[in-house]
Amino acid sequence: MSEQLNAFEMAQKQFDAVAKQLNLDPGIAETLRWPMREFSFRIPVRMDDGSLRVFQGFRVQHNDARGPNKGGIRFAADETLDTVRALSMWMTWKCAVADIPLGGSKGGIIVDPSALSTTEKESLCRGWVQNMWRNIGPRQDVPAPDVGTNPQMMGWMMDEYSKQVGQFTPGVVTGKPLGSGGSLGRTEATGYGVIYTVREAMKHLKLDSTKMVAAIQGFGNVAQYAAIGFVEILGGKVACVSCYDRHEKKAFTYSHKDGIDPRFLLTIVDPYGTIDKAKAQEAGYVVEDGDAWLGKDVDVLIPAAKEGQVNAETIKKISKRVKLVAEGANGPTTPEADEFFKKNNIFVIPDFLCNAGGVTCSYFESVQNDMNFYWPKEEVLQKLDQKMTVAFHGVLDMALEKKVYMRDAAYMVAISRVVKAMELRGWLTGEA
Repeated sequence: MSEQLNAFEMAQKQFDAVAKQLNLDPGIAETLRWPMREFSFRIPVRMDDGSLRVFQGFRVQHNDARGPNKGGIRFAADETLDTVRALSMWMTWKCAVADIPLGGSKGGIIVDPSALSTTEKESLCRGWVQNMWRNIGPRQDVPAPDVGTNPQMMGWMMDEYSKQVGQFTPGVVTGKPLGSGGSLGRTEATGYGVIYTVREAMKHLKLDSTKMVAAIQGFGNVAQYAAIGFVEILGGKVACVSCYDRHEKKAFTYSHKDGIDPRFLLTIVDPYGTIDKAKAQEAGYVVEDGDAWLGKDVDVLIPAAKEGQVNAETIKKISKRVKLVAEGANGPTTPEADEFFKKNNIFVIPDFLCNAGGVTCSYFESVQNDMNFYWPKEEVLQKLDQKMTVAFHGVLDMALEKKVYMRDAAYMVAISRVVKAMELRGWLTGEA
């Protein structure tokens, strides 16, 4: 087995390959393959038992040529600076490929949020903002929820920032609760965005969506609404979902002979994406090994969990029936898996196009915060559908014109837009 690249090395390798195809100036390439700014800090928190624990926090701002940086905050036990770097870079490309006027950033804290009480989580959220408030804001850098964080936590962060600057500033974060500056449609946005791109890919591939069967990895927010959308918007069937069980510290695949019912599973899942195994089995679900989702006899794979899950080892399990891979997660596919998809003529919707629905709706939330006027849910989802459809066809047109892999085409579109913004701002003249 070849040595596994970490997330940032993988992001740089993907970028380098396309920079070479674009004949990008080496100096510009060196600028873009590294973040512009990185913050690393310690957050002391008084725990409920009276002890003082110190947590490691991060924020990485990759590139803000096209607008304020934008990116989520992860609370994860396995968080690393390199993971945050990679995700910040992918956010730059994601905002550019969706053609929204934002740059890319990402943040995180090394912690298992499920092991914290509500008051401990609130203290940690406020501590993160106390370290970062001078370097975030509606015109600088706008955080959002990600793995292990949720709208309530964004509400605490927004409140802490507002206290620090002395004025109510809802636009400092997105993904907030409704009633404190949140947008309708944000909960569904990333998962539905995945489905809008899947729908367009199926049209291109001349596939009947009502006859398609999918297997999904993950059952957090993105996977939940991707599953619902695959059934309710496309009329297809979801054979299974695979998710991590935080109690047993391992992943399981849940399948049903009639296809899973995502609305039912939503009623038996905790806030961290763990399905209640006993209740699922009572309802007739079969529980298998965590990697079983990859080997199902399906047409579509939707990895919507974490990075590096589809790799040199796991691709050996993929069914020959698979025609389409939609990357709901960030960086789920390694370069070795990409080569497998190319060789087997499997159509891939790359992550920073496929899952751009979340950041697109976050942008809509920022616009609504600025106007202090909020749109109905139908209008939000209609605007989201339009944006995702245009973005998909922009990448597909580039892939067909240049005769390149969809991931490379998405990078070409995104990198070209970022470099153009840098040129227009005078960053590449040496005078900036």
